[in-house]
Amino acid sequence: MLPLDSYRVLDLSLRAPGPFCTWLLGDMGADVIRIEEPASRLRAERAPDDVDPLVAERRAAHDVLGRNKRSIALNLKTAEGQEVFYKLCPSTDVVVEGFRPGVVARLGVDYDTVRQINPRIVYCSLSGYGQTGPYRQLPGHDINYIALGGALGIIGPSGGPPAPPSNLVGDFAAGGQQAAIGILMALLVRERTGRGQYLDVAMADGVVALMAMAYSDYFASGYVPEVGETRLTGRAPYYQAYRTLDGKYISVGCNESWFYENLCRLLELEEYIPHQSSVERWPEIRERFQQRFLTRTRDEWWRLFQERDICGAPVYSLEEARADPQLTERGAFLELSHPVLGVIPQVGIATRLSETPGAVRSFAPKVGEHTDALLAELGYGAARIQELRDMGAIK
Repeated sequence: MLPLDSYRVLDLSLRAPGPFCTWLLGDMGADVIRIEEPASRLRAERAPDDVDPLVAERRAAHDVLGRNKRSIALNLKTAEGQEVFYKLCPSTDVVVEGFRPGVVARLGVDYDTVRQINPRIVYCSLSGYGQTGPYRQLPGHDINYIALGGALGIIGPSGGPPAPPSNLVGDFAAGGQQAAIGILMALLVRERTGRGQYLDVAMADGVVALMAMAYSDYFASGYVPEVGETRLTGRAPYYQAYRTLDGKYISVGCNESWFYENLCRLLELEEYIPHQSSVERWPEIRERFQQRFLTRTRDEWWRLFQERDICGAPVYSLEEARADPQLTERGAFLELSHPVLGVIPQVGIATRLSETPGAVRSFAPKVGEHTDALLAELGYGAARIQELRDMGAIK
């Protein structure tokens, strides 16, 4: 038994935030059906039709955000494609879409339309700036949302430019993860009321929420931090990444006084123990710490940190992280058996439930891989399926 065994999700999203959301739901057992456009410009750029079949197979096998999902290729710009979508709605619990506001209404698959078919539907619109406000129609990506929400303005080296942190903050944490949490809450409410509801999730909103502590400090003190000038973004010497003898880096996170004291004693800089909060001395302390860290390799420091009860960890490459014994034992990475390609590594399932853990049940589908099977489930016969294909409603 999986936590979301009996739930069906229709996924209309294309880029990272929506697929990340439905990936989380799929790993927990939801029947996630990707509604994919038969001729998508975005998909053609990433995976052209003339690519070698084995390359396409490998791409799908390594598409972690596509695992545990089925794919139906529907042209929602046709009445026939919309008809198929509507027939899927009565057996569906959740719809996720990631278009700009207004697009799903033009396609005839918006919340108001779907809830007339299924009043229990939980419908999530995930966008950059939300369904309301002056920026609602603007295009954007992770870097833009974290910029607007105030996160990018404090990340990076002091005195230098902002440093975008991949797409972890806006797309995944503020977007996809917030959407998944909202969907689960709406499903819980539905258990009590019998009614679904609409979720308007904006990544810019989510970034502000993730910045709650920084905003609280600002509201309380009035201090507006610059890039790299907050306690947790490089200003404090006890919350920092330091270069080591071998040219690698070790991270230090000694916020608490007792961990900071342990760190100072290890570095033989006990004179700085009383000065953890002496902001005016932080540049000096940071420089002295850096000098000490250059005397040993990263892994030597990491071993000492573990022995002396110090908050820290090596700054790993992806290759190194995959081999770490802690992450390995916890199942952070999986090795899956693929029928064509053999062993395929993927990231694991982060949320571990004791009684109903998630599971990887299938690799990512190719576009339209399950079109015929899903149409058959809806009662379409082979002749009608071929008609729909001939008229371009499906692929």
